Amino acid sequence: MRQRLIIIGFLMLSLSAFAQINIWEGEAGRPKVKLTAFTAQQPRHVAVIVCPGGSYFWHDTETEGEGVAHWLQENGFTAFVLNYRTAYVPAFVTHFRYIFRGNRYPDPQDDLRQAIRYVKSHAKEYDIDPEKIGVMGFSAGGHLVMSSVELFEKDDWPAFVVPVYPVVTMTAPCVHKRSRRGLLGDSRVGNKELKDLLSLEKHVPTDCPPVFLVNCKDDPIVDYHNSVLLDSALTSQKIPHQYLLYETGGHGFGASEIKGTPECRQWKSEFLSWINKIL
Repeated sequence: MRQRLIIIGFLMLSLSAFAQINIWEGEAGRPKVKLTAFTAQQPRHVAVIVCPGGSYFWHDTETEGEGVAHWLQENGFTAFVLNYRTAYVPAFVTHFRYIFRGNRYPDPQDDLRQAIRYVKSHAKEYDIDPEKIGVMGFSAGGHLVMSSVELFEKDDWPAFVVPVYPVVTMTAPCVHKRSRRGLLGDSRVGNKELKDLLSLEKHVPTDCPPVFLVNCKDDPIVDYHNSVLLDSALTSQKIPHQYLLYETGGHGFGASEIKGTPECRQWKSEFLSWINKIL
């Protein structure tokens, strides 16, 4: 009997640890967008919404989504992996968005805003402090999470922002062109107004929440000067933030214990120290 109860308890814990939510459920005309919850094992009462990268065309769900969520979960955070809308591979291959809208800005931003609202409104059932809900994103996902405090109303802001090797600019020479095309869409990739709006280094608010920024000089995908631009903007606005610029590590390491280098993998322990200080 005792063994049966243990098994039942384990199954219930497993189900609660990987609950999948449709953030737009009940909203007419909205697509199904999945948010996967990983409940904390030893709760800090802090939540982190995780946005994987993928150039706004796809998601690196394994390394920058679920892998990150498991690491956060093991360290007492309740993590939510957001499968926000992207352009997807057919749009990358065929350029059909010259003719049809497809997924493009502001779809990913709308999804993140809705995810923040969902987690805040369900904070009690997840044993979360609604004032301690942050966002963490990688590559294009880093652009997405930082855009939350530049484009959203303050009621929808996260408590802290963690962009890791993020795409930042849409206008400077160091722009990641694939992410720009993925977000803006083929027919709008030359739209100056949109490019200015979505260049994060240009719109950091004076009351921006704390930011933890990470990248590597040898990043072969997103020019490391993207993060340098953001660090300069945060410093100019006197925003509390920590910037870790590693010499080695490349791109796409997420929270992996294998990818990247021993140097860049230090970001995880540095983040845990930082979050303990600010919260």
